[in-house]
Amino acid sequence: MADKKPESPKPPVSEGETRLAPDPFTAVLPALSALGAIASIATINWTAQERTPDRARSKRKAGTALRDLETCCLGLQEIFRRFQRNPKLFAGEGAPASSPLKFGVHGPRVGVDAARLFQQLINDVASMLVLASQNAFDVMSAVEDGEIEAPEELFFGFGEQQERLNKLIQSRATLKVSVDTGAEVAVRLTELVRELKKHRPE
Repeated sequence: MADKKPESPKPPVSEGETRLAPDPFTAVLPALSALGAIASIATINWTAQERTPDRARSKRKAGTALRDLETCCLGLQEIFRRFQRNPKLFAGEGAPASSPLKFGVHGPRVGVDAARLFQQLINDVASMLVLASQNAFDVMSAVEDGEIEAPEELFFGFGEQQERLNKLIQSRATLKVSVDTGAEVAVRLTELVRELKKHRPE
């Protein structure tokens, strides 16, 4: 029997190799949702009037929740800046500029480094979504319990950012518009959270 010809070793993955990137909306939409969780603080201005004795309460102090929420806002600012710094992957470059908010229309070929960046951002976004949701809930609980006493105008500010995010969905904005608006909303929410920190009764 003839000797079996040994298989040729597979070449190592080249750093210049390209592959299809995962759909960027799978990263951008959860990041927008994290912003939405923070912007939802707007609703506590009205729902707090209907509080019941058996409502859920936060186990953390208001100051801690506000500090952690500010950290989330700063983290989301950085995430959206990273989206903007990588337009081919996250801001619609290379795909039809007019493509609306839709899965499956943005799939450029990217290098190994870009694919790795995508996975890192997915992890960061996932963590931020969990933290933003919890911290926003704790802040709303603190408002409900009277640990934060802010003027209505401040809650209207959160509502304005909530509306900006809603319009992205309603208008099926492009990927680039979604990223750029998200970056602006993250900055504004940071300012609003910092303003909330000034309204804790001594």
